[in-house]
Amino acid sequence: MELDLGCGKGGLTAAMSRAFPDRFILAADIMLGRMRKVKKKTDRIENHNVCCLRTEARFLLGLCLPDQCVDRIHILCPDPWPKDRHRGHRLLCADFMMQINRVLKEGGIFHFATDDPDYMQTVTTLVKTSGLFETAGPEAIADISGEEFRTEFERDWLAQGKSVPHVAWRALKPVFTGAH
Repeated sequence: MELDLGCGKGGLTAAMSRAFPDRFILAADIMLGRMRKVKKKTDRIENHNVCCLRTEARFLLGLCLPDQCVDRIHILCPDPWPKDRHRGHRLLCADFMMQINRVLKEGGIFHFATDDPDYMQTVTTLVKTSGLFETAGPEAIADISGEEFRTEFERDWLAQGKSVPHVAWRALKPVFTGAH
């Protein structure tokens, strides 16, 4: 299973559905309007390998998904909440790293991208200090590195001349948090 967490308008989800009809893809976002767009896009593909779920990410990973059920989690271009007073709203924090590790299969991939250099540095530090992941390298996401797999936000930022680096980490032995 691939999890497109914070799937936005569904560019990555739809592209993966088209390219990999044998994979099950869970697309999740809290915004109802976005989920409607994803559903329309994926319904047109007719592969029936996508489940759209409107939910909050912490709830989904913390309470809904069982241990070691996901092969790859994609968190691409999440809101970086750049103002200091809003940093507490960021999705990626130490506790959430444990949830990502718990739902990923051992050796599963956590794929992250952002246009915000500060957020990239923060997430890289969180991952490193957690001890729950190792660097996976570009081969872990090479199958989705083409233009057709870019999110709408990524396309917009690239058109503005911004850099949107992608990184991938491999889950080490899972930490069970007692949530399940």
